[in-house]
Amino acid sequence: MIRLTISKDKKYFINGNKKFFYLADTCWSAFTNISFEEWEEYLSYRKVQGFNALQINILPQWDASQSDINIMPFKINKDGTFDFYSINEEYFHRAEKMIEVAVKKGFLPALVLLWCNYVPDTWASKLRETSKMPLDVVETYVEHVAKTFSKFCPIYIISGDTDFPTELTKNYYMLALNTIKKLSPECLTTMHLQGRLTELPEEFVNNKNLDFYMFQSGHNSAYRHMPYEMALNFYNKSVKKPIINAEPCYEQMGFSRGIYGRFTTFDVRKAAWQSLLSGASAGITYGAHGIWSWHKKGKEFEKNIGEVFDKPYDWRDALRFDGAWDYSFAKWIFEMYDLFEIEPLDAILNNTREIRMAGNPDLSTIVIYMPSNTTVIVNMKLENYNFIIIDLEKKHIAKPTIETSNDKTIIHMHNFTSDVLIIGTK
Repeated sequence: MIRLTISKDKKYFINGNKKFFYLADTCWSAFTNISFEEWEEYLSYRKVQGFNALQINILPQWDASQSDINIMPFKINKDGTFDFYSINEEYFHRAEKMIEVAVKKGFLPALVLLWCNYVPDTWASKLRETSKMPLDVVETYVEHVAKTFSKFCPIYIISGDTDFPTELTKNYYMLALNTIKKLSPECLTTMHLQGRLTELPEEFVNNKNLDFYMFQSGHNSAYRHMPYEMALNFYNKSVKKPIINAEPCYEQMGFSRGIYGRFTTFDVRKAAWQSLLSGASAGITYGAHGIWSWHKKGKEFEKNIGEVFDKPYDWRDALRFDGAWDYSFAKWIFEMYDLFEIEPLDAILNNTREIRMAGNPDLSTIVIYMPSNTTVIVNMKLENYNFIIIDLEKKHIAKPTIETSNDKTIIHMHNFTSDVLIIGTK
């Protein structure tokens, strides 16, 4: 079983005595949409790919695809709302069995306590009138969650896709955070934020019960710079904690707000590497449009809810998108080159912020991500390094042409046509 702690420098996770790169898949709708047979198939495939964590919403995902499974966590009132005072033990027993299977296969559960639609005053609560959990139920609910899942040492994601517009909203999440940490002090905690939101309230930043940062660079095609901008924002916070981009753009997800187009394999790979080399180096989360909502061909998907995404792919097709292998490859690179302590370097002189650079504290290893081919000028004299260049699309490896002059390094254009990773070691 994976039991995570945090490194002394607050940059990465440790499992036992080994450094741990968090590679998660977003499977928000697992407990309401996935049969046990499908669960086995899904876990086996992701295990082969090297994934080691699963992000799951404990309560029903408000924008999930239509499900064949008719089971809910609470009893249903006559008006169709949840009776939050009456927990459905069958639901939680089923969810417990699913997590038990996943843990036995080597996965770390990362479980969301309160998605924003269950909390008053959040952006989602204003878009759709769904059941809101009464504040006086939160503690009892969290206690039941701890009793059900804490034996598996999960990460508890306190919030889901949330903003913090009012004191009432913050009170909900603070109560949930402090309660779960009191009951399960060995379990790490974090918060999943609304897309592109960087302003985590100071009372959470300074709360010792919050163990690491998550952000969501999101699915809006007009904000493709957010992976590195948000990573740097959290990296520069006064209270240092490990950082993860827990929801970059999902592969083949339609652009938010109903704009025509979908995010490609290149888009999701770019978001990953720009996040990892800009401060969010504790891991990365992948998403496939069809897995997170667990979509089945012929079933309904409410594309007009929330951020308005185009229809998902069938989950079996989405499971085999190429981008998952790219994220697995990123994990392999981190482990192979021991990049767990890397820090962003502001040394690229090109007139763009798209090219990202990072290095170990002693600069024994440096890494540069280039989304498009060009000559790169680095404001460092990188002598005595052994450089390789990796074509991230085809995984071809070559030797770049490099020269140093006047305390600068010039990396000449390479021969590849896709995005590349340049790694220098000495």
